[in-house]
Amino acid sequence: MIEVQDVRIDPDSRRAWRNGQEVTLSRKEFDLVYKLISNAGAIVSRQELMRDVWNTEFFTNSKTIDVHLGWVRRKLGDDTRRPTLISTIRGKGLRFEKVSENVAG
Repeated sequence: MIEVQDVRIDPDSRRAWRNGQEVTLSRKEFDLVYKLISNAGAIVSRQELMRDVWNTEFFTNSKTIDVHLGWVRRKLGDDTRRPTLISTIRGKGLRFEKVSENVAG
């Protein structure tokens, strides 16, 4: 089991939970979350995601990752406009945040 913030995944059973509620993810969505959460706190490049999740060295469609990321954020209940789980680091890649960046105000 890997748990970061309130997201828990079980790589062996390929299951995921947020706040104790199971979240149904497709195979690619799970692979994307697994890659990011297992590297929580670190930036994972889009090239690395294409290689490890989509099994290709070629960046055939730059929107592929964005579309899947949008689905994952919605399924995990992460605000797509102000995400607290998975951040897009412009020009670098994506990062699963170790700590919520929620700011009271």
